[in-house]
Amino acid sequence: MLTSRKTGDLDPFVETKCIAFITRCKHAGIDILITSTRRDFEAQHELYLQGREKPGKIVTNADAGYSFHNFGVAFDFVPIVNGKPVWDDVALFTKCGEIAESLGLEWAGRWEKFKELAHCQYTKGITLAEFRSGKTLLA
Repeated sequence: MLTSRKTGDLDPFVETKCIAFITRCKHAGIDILITSTRRDFEAQHELYLQGREKPGKIVTNADAGYSFHNFGVAFDFVPIVNGKPVWDDVALFTKCGEIAESLGLEWAGRWEKFKELAHCQYTKGITLAEFRSGKTLLA
């Protein structure tokens, strides 16, 4: 089961965007920890079961094959303040989200349904169905 935090497990183009995001946040005085990059289908399914068939809070609506993390084009992050992750500062996440958007990333903090302040992705308009059928950012 693969659940990665490594930027090197992202699609190479998305990795470049992720590193630029971390760098620009740093220049804005915000340290960033990448909490999730690529997940295989098994790890995604286990995460999907959380809060449903397994204990914990629901953290995703996406089962295996229905998350952009499964295709290496999404990452999650958290701002770090005084060495600790800060999950509840909407203004800080918004500042990070604006930085992500300035790089052409989609920030899930703007989503109407299941808003995710800690999630960014770059899909180039490719749908999950197309990714599942083998399409990539290069193809």
